Amino acid sequence: MSAAEPIAAAGLHSGPYTTPQARIIAAAVELFADHGVSGTSLQMIADAIGVTKAAVYHQFKTKDRIVLAAAEAELARLETALDAANAEPSRTRAREVLVTHIVDLALERRHATSVILSDPVIIPFFSQHEPFRRVLDRLNRVLMGDDAGSTGRLATTMLMAAISGAVMHPLFADLDNDTLRPELLHLARRFLDLPG
Repeated sequence: MSAAEPIAAAGLHSGPYTTPQARIIAAAVELFADHGVSGTSLQMIADAIGVTKAAVYHQFKTKDRIVLAAAEAELARLETALDAANAEPSRTRAREVLVTHIVDLALERRHATSVILSDPVIIPFFSQHEPFRRVLDRLNRVLMGDDAGSTGRLATTMLMAAISGAVMHPLFADLDNDTLRPELLHLARRFLDLPG
């Protein structure tokens, strides 16, 4: 994601973010990944993009709104992957497309996305956040099909945690994305009993 491109958050936000808002979100995502949500101040965000704290306040009235925007931007990326998967004609192909998108998203954002979506400040918020629950339900339906119960949700959660955990684990810090990608896809396919 370019810091200057508006972030479309279909279904999560009323419209694309403005260029200044997108810059703030992009800077916040990187800072949250490095320092956690609690360890990131509005001043740090302002300094990262070379503006005053008042300029950040002008775009987002509170830090919580920045956290929400950053989290929703990441969820919007998952929704885009889900839309691509749902456009496929077969369940097997939909699962393949989705898991490929998930792996690619995880690799593209290696550290940042995993940290944001697992930050202790964000996790409780997500449990009450309807758009997040909707995205997880959609993920579960594509990946696990009719098993919408606790076993299916647990399997979906384990797969997502395994992918995000692997891309940010120190044991794989020396592996580039081109090396790690086929291994992640192979193991994810095995987990889902997909061909290949």
